Amino acid sequence: MTQQRDDLGRELARVAIFAALIIVLGMVTVPIPGGVPITAQTLGVMLAGAVLGPRLAPLSILLVLALAAIGLPVLAGGRGGLGVFVGPTAGYLLGWVAGVIVIGLIVGRGRLSWWRIALGVVVGGILVVYLCGIPVTALVLGLELGPTALASLVFLPGDLLKAAAATALVLALRRAYPRAFAARSIAAPASVRAI
Repeated sequence: MTQQRDDLGRELARVAIFAALIIVLGMVTVPIPGGVPITAQTLGVMLAGAVLGPRLAPLSILLVLALAAIGLPVLAGGRGGLGVFVGPTAGYLLGWVAGVIVIGLIVGRGRLSWWRIALGVVVGGILVVYLCGIPVTALVLGLELGPTALASLVFLPGDLLKAAAATALVLALRRAYPRAFAARSIAAPASVRAI
């Protein structure tokens, strides 16, 4: 009973830490015309999916979205309130939930490697998020899907850089602190097991 409570406490702490990381990274934004800013917040989303996995990462995202819904300025540029869920970024926010699940499923499918992490963050953190975000942006702004998709390509170079950073950070975290991945039950490296 005590072990289960300790595990639950650890999992909740990990969810809260990644929610806080996503919020802090939202402070780094570059506004652009069209209503969807370039932000470092998606780096936090990618990291949450890769480290927390498909079960806990969505909880971290939902916590951030719940805080935004009650009006706290936790999204990029200090935005919050129910209005963000009907604005041009609403699809991207919902895409975060689906994206972290996909990232977690891909990254957690086997031995943790750079290509598996990179594939996960590109497919889940970019492709899935774009597939959810672009149609909603087009709908909200009253634009056609094709031009909206083309306009969103301005985000791709930055998102690819964030995917590369997420890959490097996850690998470094795995080497430095393998317990961060405990819930994923990935075997620790031999050097860590010997301690």
